[in-house]
Amino acid sequence: MVSGSLLLCGIDLTVLHVAVPSMSREINPTPAGLLWIVDVYSLTLATMLVTCGTLGDRLGRRRMVLSGFTVFGLASAVAAFSTSTVQLIVARAALGAGAAMIMASTVAIIRVVFTNDRERVLAIGIWTSAHSAGATIGPLAGGLVIARWGWGAVFLINVPIIVVLLAVGARVIPESKNPVPRRWDLAGVTLSVPGLACLVYALKQAGEHAEVNWLIVATAATGCVLIYCFVRRQRRIEEPLLDFSLFRERRFTTATLCVIGCFGSYVALLFFLTQWLQQVGQYTPLRAGLALMPLAAANAVGAVTAPWAASRSGNRWVLTGALTLFAVALAAMAVTGDPGHYGALLVPLLGAGFGAGVVMTLGADTIMSAASPERSGEAAAIQETAFELGAGLGVALLGSVLAVVYRTGLPPIPGLDPAQRATAEESFSGAEDLAAGLPPHTAQALLHAARLVYDRGFTTVLILASIGLVATAAVAAVLLRSPKKSEAPRV
Repeated sequence: MVSGSLLLCGIDLTVLHVAVPSMSREINPTPAGLLWIVDVYSLTLATMLVTCGTLGDRLGRRRMVLSGFTVFGLASAVAAFSTSTVQLIVARAALGAGAAMIMASTVAIIRVVFTNDRERVLAIGIWTSAHSAGATIGPLAGGLVIARWGWGAVFLINVPIIVVLLAVGARVIPESKNPVPRRWDLAGVTLSVPGLACLVYALKQAGEHAEVNWLIVATAATGCVLIYCFVRRQRRIEEPLLDFSLFRERRFTTATLCVIGCFGSYVALLFFLTQWLQQVGQYTPLRAGLALMPLAAANAVGAVTAPWAASRSGNRWVLTGALTLFAVALAAMAVTGDPGHYGALLVPLLGAGFGAGVVMTLGADTIMSAASPERSGEAAAIQETAFELGAGLGVALLGSVLAVVYRTGLPPIPGLDPAQRATAEESFSGAEDLAAGLPPHTAQALLHAARLVYDRGFTTVLILASIGLVATAAVAAVLLRSPKKSEAPRV
């Protein structure tokens, strides 16, 4: 039951990816608006996980998870029939809020239901794997429904599933509360949520306009101040939303960074690869979803084999090797990738999926192993926050880079006036819409140039992600030393 609900949350993280081209043609978002539509879900989820966990402890976890199902279902219906960028962004944010209510409550329910330590760790591992599996199969699910019912169907399919989960959950989920619940730090929430929003907004605006102006600088500075105040407050109060003392443990901090870097790169790869295949390679949404299946299969194999490998070589070296493999696969994709020759993509896709699967599993296990048993709940909340924060920031950061490369790299196109040129520079979908009303020769030249520059942007994103993963691998190799012999994975 709880794994099924998390599978749905994971699917919703990436199901929109293959729908972006068709959705963009209908509601015509700006590049920054498109990035908000895609990752406001994960950012909202990340910022609300700990808060929802605290509220669930106070109000009842069963009540919280059923309320989360309701919010998720209603937000899905609104998103399916959205007609503007703002409406879809708000609906996606509500989806993230509903998912946070579900995820924060289900992990607490697992701790209540599974009292045996080994069973609980195994259950949390399955619970986490369900989210990663959902994120991986999201593009295929999206491609299947878009081909028949249009982009809105990627959200509408959630509604009947939520109805079933509500009916079953009301019967089988036990109610539980913390007899001595922590205070809900409202001040911490009001600092962290707008602080993160300001930072991401500044990043997206810089990418959209390919410049840094006073408004972007002021917004970024405001975000930094708010986050600083949040961290300082959490370290001073007795019952923080996020206990930063956990990060004093070197392996805990390093594993959290590995999860953020890996999952951020993985979700960004899923997003940009589906766009690249459709916009540069002219794949259909369904074909793009099917093209990602080797990546999904390799990810599952990596997750399954990670404990076996770690039991022989230790989490430290297996994590380092998997991060390096992921980085090499992205670099190979950047050098040899051609959507017209899918066979050349196959080996890098398999390497990327396998490496990411290993890191997600062992990174989560290292986080849980580094924390003391009595703090496993807090560690689990930080673990899931790391996954969602990585997903949101990965798409935001690398998406802004791609937007800058596209906006600044589009060459002069004979036959375009300044207004048409500005439209073409906004996004690839803008160039496609513009081409539909141009003379054939001009339209062909515009689309050819747009595909070339988008391909260049995708290559830049792959290279930057690869460099980041190499740096993360180096950090893991140095800092994941254990004071004792390498621990075996707790699965």
